Amino acid sequence: MFMLGPVGFLAPILLLGLVALPLLWILLRAVPPAPIRRRFPGVALLLGLTDDTHQTDKTPWWLLLLRMLAIAALIIGFAGPVLNPAPERAGSGPLLILLDGTWADARDWPTRLNRVEAVLAEAERAGRTIALVSLTDLPAGDLAFQDASGWKARLASFSPKPWQPDPLALRKWAANLPGNFESYWLSDGLARPSRQPLLTALQAHGPVTVFESAHPIYGLRPPVFADGAIQMTALRPMAGIASEITIAARGPDPSGIERDLATQAVSFEPSATVAEAKLSLPAELRNRVTSFRIVGERSAGAVSLTDDGLKRREVALISGREDREGLELLSPTHYLREALAPVADLIDGTIEDVLLANPDAIILADVAGLPQTEKDALADWVDKGGLLVRFAGPHLAASDISRESEDTLMPVRLREGGRSVGGAMSWGEPKGLRPFAEGSPFFGLTIPAEVTVSSQVMAQPDPTLADRTIAALADGTPLVTRKPLGNGEVILFHVTANAEWTTLPLSGLFVQMLERLAISSRSSHSEVEDLAGTTWVAASVLDAYGSLQDAGQTSGVAGETLAKGVPEAAMPPGLYADGDRQLALNVLRSDSEVLPADWPKDVAVEGSVIAQETRLKGAFLSTAMLGLLLDILASLWLTGRLRGPKVIAHAAVLVVLAFLMAPLARAQEQDGALIPNDMLALEATNGVVLAHVITGDAKLDMVAQAGLRGLSLILAERTSVEPAEPMAVDLETDELAFFPFLYWPISPEQPIPSAEAYSRLNRYLRNGGMILFDTRDADVADFGSSTPSGQKLQDLARLLDVPALEPLPKDHVLTRTFYLLQDFPGRFAGRSIWVEAAPPDAELLEGMPFRNLNDGVTPVVIGGNDWASAWAISETGREMFPIGRGYAGERQRETAYRFGVNLIMHVLTGNYKSDQVHVPALLDRLGQ
Repeated sequence: MFMLGPVGFLAPILLLGLVALPLLWILLRAVPPAPIRRRFPGVALLLGLTDDTHQTDKTPWWLLLLRMLAIAALIIGFAGPVLNPAPERAGSGPLLILLDGTWADARDWPTRLNRVEAVLAEAERAGRTIALVSLTDLPAGDLAFQDASGWKARLASFSPKPWQPDPLALRKWAANLPGNFESYWLSDGLARPSRQPLLTALQAHGPVTVFESAHPIYGLRPPVFADGAIQMTALRPMAGIASEITIAARGPDPSGIERDLATQAVSFEPSATVAEAKLSLPAELRNRVTSFRIVGERSAGAVSLTDDGLKRREVALISGREDREGLELLSPTHYLREALAPVADLIDGTIEDVLLANPDAIILADVAGLPQTEKDALADWVDKGGLLVRFAGPHLAASDISRESEDTLMPVRLREGGRSVGGAMSWGEPKGLRPFAEGSPFFGLTIPAEVTVSSQVMAQPDPTLADRTIAALADGTPLVTRKPLGNGEVILFHVTANAEWTTLPLSGLFVQMLERLAISSRSSHSEVEDLAGTTWVAASVLDAYGSLQDAGQTSGVAGETLAKGVPEAAMPPGLYADGDRQLALNVLRSDSEVLPADWPKDVAVEGSVIAQETRLKGAFLSTAMLGLLLDILASLWLTGRLRGPKVIAHAAVLVVLAFLMAPLARAQEQDGALIPNDMLALEATNGVVLAHVITGDAKLDMVAQAGLRGLSLILAERTSVEPAEPMAVDLETDELAFFPFLYWPISPEQPIPSAEAYSRLNRYLRNGGMILFDTRDADVADFGSSTPSGQKLQDLARLLDVPALEPLPKDHVLTRTFYLLQDFPGRFAGRSIWVEAAPPDAELLEGMPFRNLNDGVTPVVIGGNDWASAWAISETGREMFPIGRGYAGERQRETAYRFGVNLIMHVLTGNYKSDQVHVPALLDRLGQ
């Protein structure tokens, strides 16, 4: 490709035609030759006469210049000019293409695959062999170079992973690289220790070129609850300009629908790479939060899952003894308060009072007898899932509770008397603790040597005692016992909660034991020793795009490994559970940093600033045609053929015809034009007609018209529905009741409808119509207000009668009205599609989440996948926009068509698919 500044030419040989322009200028000036003037006396008789036609003796210079420019534009246009053309890679021999494939790549993964596809095309033209490797998913075996055509078919199978490359595996892989080759590295732009050794190994085999995206990277550290507020910390790799992001706290609302519970703006100073903000939420709302997300960022690093470290439990403390003034350290609840106050919300009061608050746990410190009413209420609370923890003491030891028979609220029977130093069963000296058994929730905790027990209440031996013992003294005497009671548990510490009988409350082991019992919780990641001996199972995992997925059947993870907090292939980020406890493994830890990659000077880095390639051929050819048209008009004017009364009359007739044709043009609907209501009613009622809302953006309206045209053809081919030509509607003037379906693409510049238009829209929604809102931004954001289109949608929908929404359930009628679907892509393959939410208090059957108002039809569907571009076909029947890559792209377009068919069939048939769930009951009633 020949380059001339920022402009390249696909056929530069044609530019040689410009050399002939001076010769053409001279030729046009010389032909025809200028006449020779000769004076003849008889010519005087012709003075005063005029000719009807005129012919100049030579061509004016300005007309010659116009012709030269038109011909030059024609030559340049056929030479194929391209502004900012993508540079072609020079070179020969094998080429290794590396993808970091981390969460930081997910934000613009399609762009990276497009770049890889372009490199593969260049390599295919050059006859080079290719090896394509993702560093987060290294291939097994030796590196194999293959033809570029083979990699094109497999490109769609590459996807980013929510973890960093394994440094040890990278070193081993790099040590076995064969021969000489060139490397093209698509970096995620972040620094990491494994990058430099790999770069050194690659440079030993040949030159290395790096591609980095210009899109900003943002990360989110795990939130921390401190000083009554949630502290959030956002990261970015590079300073330079001030920016602001929005962090959303997501969780289920009272009806169980996942939504943004709160948002908080976070601002980066120009010189800062770290920004902090605080969010104050009521305890009830804070405990609902399941994740924090940076709005508009599609990466796992921009998501921070929450666990027990944020969800402070409510714990009720009830003592059986009054605190003696001046002897606070002897209070049965003093050490419990010290251990739990930083990590739990404490509740005081009587048993009747605290049961009304429905706490997560109730602790009875040396409480002996209880009135029967309180005992029954407490047992009922435990049966429903409560956790009752009891501590012994002088009152319990002196009572007859659980002596003759096991008490409901005690895990074991107790023996008469206790066991203490100097008593009838003197130990001689205080006893230490036995290492916790493998089945105990305390297994793996380190027992300090200073923890001893001098007195305790004794458990009565029976066949179940061994199974109920979860901690014991060195001589095997039970120290902590428990038993299940319904859905809850009863636990007894056979010692006091203060330091009268044991030094346990004085040690850190006391807090760790409370944490293991899910009474308290600490930071998102405990220390290795805190989780030692535990096994955690993934409940849900994050993908690289920040979406939470079901973990399925996965193997357990050792607590020591989980405590390190480093995601890997065998331990992806997500939520891990161990009994009642949950621990979040996030991409970023509380001490993580997001630093930019620092490349040596001898490594070429491209892509930091990417200019958009623009083909100029059409512009130059159009200019040439315009110049030639002006040349014709100028020639006619010079010869006098554009002068005189006839010309004026003809021009007047054309102007009158133009005015007369204006109403007719207004009455015709062509690619977004308007139709008067009378004609609109006639056209719209002749058959099923799909319609789109006019946004005022001519290009957007044209795409919407072409998209509905394509969907109408698909419906006619595959179903019994035969839609007519789609129409455009003006919300301010047109009646909407004629259309079963409206496609409304969102443009940030479109005006807000008037009050009359909103009244018409609300009437349309209440009477069974459906509107598909398409923000067309799924490639850069999820559903929300993070983009201009998302913010405009919020403004537009503020006065609409839109019901409560929820993400499209898997059993929704839209998934099976015609095709069985679970993905609903358009030009983009976003998964966030919102429909009317199911009423939370109704007993609904599967597949029936709608109000009866619209015959089971959700009145709105909201998404951002740009469906019109995927459906759009030209008037010649060809797809107008590329979708994806190769076979995967065609499959995506086919799925988009199927979603459109399901959507229209859902609109036209209402809830008939939902009604099928009643068939078994109807047949049963009929006795068939």
